[in-house]
Amino acid sequence: MWRDSFRLQIFCLLMAVLAVVVLVHNFFQLEHLDDDTVSGSNWITENNDQPSLSQTTKVTRKPYCGYEQQTLSKREQVEQESLLAAIQWPKPPSDKIAFLQSTDPVHSDFVIVKPRGFFKVGDQLEVLVRMKDFQGKPKQYGGDYLQARIHSPLLKAGATGRIVDCHNGLYKVFFTLLWPGEVKVSVTLVHPSEAIQVLLRLREERPDRVYFKSSFKSGRYSETTECNVCLPGDLPVCNFTDLYTGEPWFCYKPRKLPCASRISHAKGGYQKGLLTHEESLFFQSDVNIKRPILSSGPDSVIVKPRPFTDSSTMDRAEDPTVSPSGYYYEDHWRPRTHWIHHFNKSDDISKCLQGKVIHLFGDSTIRQWFEYLTSVVPDLVEFNLGSPKNVGPFMSVDLKHNILLKFRCHGPPIRFTTVFSSELRYIANELNGIVGGRNTVIAITIWSHFSTFPVEVYIRRLRNIRRSVIQLLDRSPKTLIIIRTANVQELGPEVSLFNSDWYSLQLDSVMRKMFSGIAVHFVDAWEMSLAHYLPHNLHPKEVIVRNQIDAFLSYVCPLQT
Repeated sequence: MWRDSFRLQIFCLLMAVLAVVVLVHNFFQLEHLDDDTVSGSNWITENNDQPSLSQTTKVTRKPYCGYEQQTLSKREQVEQESLLAAIQWPKPPSDKIAFLQSTDPVHSDFVIVKPRGFFKVGDQLEVLVRMKDFQGKPKQYGGDYLQARIHSPLLKAGATGRIVDCHNGLYKVFFTLLWPGEVKVSVTLVHPSEAIQVLLRLREERPDRVYFKSSFKSGRYSETTECNVCLPGDLPVCNFTDLYTGEPWFCYKPRKLPCASRISHAKGGYQKGLLTHEESLFFQSDVNIKRPILSSGPDSVIVKPRPFTDSSTMDRAEDPTVSPSGYYYEDHWRPRTHWIHHFNKSDDISKCLQGKVIHLFGDSTIRQWFEYLTSVVPDLVEFNLGSPKNVGPFMSVDLKHNILLKFRCHGPPIRFTTVFSSELRYIANELNGIVGGRNTVIAITIWSHFSTFPVEVYIRRLRNIRRSVIQLLDRSPKTLIIIRTANVQELGPEVSLFNSDWYSLQLDSVMRKMFSGIAVHFVDAWEMSLAHYLPHNLHPKEVIVRNQIDAFLSYVCPLQT
């Protein structure tokens, strides 16, 4: 009996020692996690599982990508799969298509269906686009990215078209004729289908093609390391994942300084040598990037006024998904989904914004709103916060009319020159700190700086923002929230690899779907930039910004009809 008792005591003692060893080991791990440092070699394995404590052999590591580590609810997973399915793009029949067999805008053409027919305002105009390769042979598959618009230069009128891919080298474009007179058709090849497959590969395989950096400083000593959503290799990293939203962000750990010594964030640069020689042929400015496709017959039609109809009301549509969402006439944007007021006098803007607090969150395209309003409203004076130029945060105050206007950039990834670490704020967190109410106006845009990442990164960001928007509207239903969409821009061979309109179109489609059915309003910067006669620009010219502001203010101060 005493032997059994002795053995039991020995067994209990060994179990106690083992428990202490495990406790010490776990405490050691927690201690290092509290230092915001995660070793890349111990965080993730090839199969995305944490290694067991008994593993001692070296395994192949994947880049640490926070978007791959998301824990989604069943509803979130279903939504994400639905969003990704909705933006799937047609693929060529083979991964290896020779340049001469790719889409050539010069050999391609379009025809107006029934060009000599009788058209009146409100009718549909159909255009057939026929794609051919550089040998003049008809294309047998789809997937080209086209942009199309109708316009009347003398009237400074324009609108976009709805494009349907027939998946056989043919495309149908449908336009709604919204003004009388001679209306011209323009069709542009943005990228051939073969180039789209390269952009897809880069988005999935090279999210590091834009890289970022952070500076760390203690006393007179400083270090700079690379940062990103994904960091490859086994080097130790600083984990700057946001505690509230779970938004992932990592920097390689400085050699001598702690992670807590980070002082700034900045754009590092753009990776070179991303394409093979064959792939580079699909990205040539004067050959196949944003090149016009000409008509093989008439390129315009004559549109008659619609008789016995009040033109001020006929173009209003109840469906908020109507296409196009609006059009230009005499250089003024006319939405088809709501009434718009053109604020041509600064006094009108001051009267509209009187007593309001306006928060602008996002990138440099919504910073243009801050700059425009501050420049055209005489009593709205910028208060010097000592912020870096073009970075912010910025604030303007109108004491006479009790107006407060604020701009703040969104959190990383953001390709600004230098942002102080203390000013790296996520929109979702900022929204959570706003009380809201009838005198609170919020405008958001977020798209351009996410174009180089897999779409899951963008979906995560929008999911966090949407949650905060819903919570804000729940506690303060009279808060006005407006979303500025993406816009088109000038493209060249290099810009296409990082900020192509195709990337922006995909993100914009996701954003519109994720915020549908929520009490927010949209300023359709996409159509407003595409329908206009001015050359495409990442930062649209003032006449386009003015129309965006008119649309924005028309939500703040809707016309009484």
